[in-house]
Amino acid sequence: MRTSRATYFAWVRDELVMVGLLAAGLILFLAGPWLRHPYALPNLRLFLDTAVLLVSLIVAVLAFVRFSVEHRRYDLYLFAGFFVTAATTLAFIVAPVLDNSTLGRAEIWAGIFGRLVGAIILAATPWVDGRVKSSWNALALMIALGLALTVVWAACRGLGDSLPEIGPSGTQPDLLTAALALQALVSLATMVGFGWRYRAHGEDLDRWLAFAATISLFAELHAVFTPPRSSDYVSQADFLRLVSYGILLAGVWNAIRSAEFGRAVAEERARVAREIHDGLAQYLFAISTATAMLKSGADVGKVLPRLEEAATAAQQEARFAVLALSSAGGTASLDAALNRYVEFLTADGELNVDLEIEPGVELRPDEQIEVFRIVQEGLANVRKHAGARTASVLIGMRGGRRVIRIVDDGRGLDESAERRGQGLSNMRTRASAIGGRFRLTSQPDGGTALEVVLRPS
Repeated sequence: MRTSRATYFAWVRDELVMVGLLAAGLILFLAGPWLRHPYALPNLRLFLDTAVLLVSLIVAVLAFVRFSVEHRRYDLYLFAGFFVTAATTLAFIVAPVLDNSTLGRAEIWAGIFGRLVGAIILAATPWVDGRVKSSWNALALMIALGLALTVVWAACRGLGDSLPEIGPSGTQPDLLTAALALQALVSLATMVGFGWRYRAHGEDLDRWLAFAATISLFAELHAVFTPPRSSDYVSQADFLRLVSYGILLAGVWNAIRSAEFGRAVAEERARVAREIHDGLAQYLFAISTATAMLKSGADVGKVLPRLEEAATAAQQEARFAVLALSSAGGTASLDAALNRYVEFLTADGELNVDLEIEPGVELRPDEQIEVFRIVQEGLANVRKHAGARTASVLIGMRGGRRVIRIVDDGRGLDESAERRGQGLSNMRTRASAIGGRFRLTSQPDGGTALEVVLRPS
């Protein structure tokens, strides 16, 4: 979905303000030579590197979680870029220091080149689209990245002393200047790419990534003009880089939560649409038919009772839907929500429901929602289709496992009806979503028993 002009220009305004502030800071940095000297703080440097490692790893995991759900190539590249950054930081920067050894030339240059590889992948991310059809493609990419990092490390080890030394000599090696300048150029491309993608797709994550790339750009520019020192020193570039990763973490976390909420809303809309189609729409159609009959001169005494019955049923169906949504999505406990639903469902005396929730049965929040939906769907099926007078619902423990059981004394289901039932398919899907085993037993005129067995808590 394309971003609206107002939203996009608001982002451009914020981006320009950020660039202006960072540019002013860079000018001050260049104007004051005393500001460009790094500080000998080895413990702080280790803390900053570890923070970058952890944030990169968390962002990679969150991106992979979204990829595992949606299989988008975009999320795979996002994961790959941050995975390479995290692996590089751990293997070539943090681990050697934790091993009580100083970073050698090979580690320093492997860290520089590894970060550059991760940055290039992230710069390519905004331009990829489509979905990955096979998980083997993702595995192949991970293997290729692992081999790339191995090659980088082997090359740096092989070159050894031929690599320029980075230290307090006062002269920055040309290769280091070129690497940092290329890193800044890649950050600029990343900023432009995610800005373009935000304009084209309107995805909030792209906005955050563009902000982070902007700060990363100025972090690399600071690094270009900072005199080289050993790995025990920290500079303004390190702090800016940490801010950039902090914004990344906040943005990705916000985007993942929004995506999960969006999927939940979409699923709920689909379920409500099915409920309206299967229940409320039928009664509204009956009302429309009865009204048309009255207009055509039909006997009012015969049509009016049917019209009144259909209107009452439609009102009841609407109340069922509203109650289900408010109960499962609110703050009420599962037993309170189910008791309310059963009380409303049986208010007209058409169905008697015995609800038993054994004490000590623990359900996670996600399990409570799905269990509520399963019971709701099961009792709705009993009321609409089974012709039952009584039903019982049990949520308890059997053989060390948590069990949800719904039994009715209705007409039962034949095999074809079981295959056609959308409600049964929904319940199977919900049970599977929380790791439950769904089982249905039914006999013609012998009632139906539905059981969901959950894994041990």
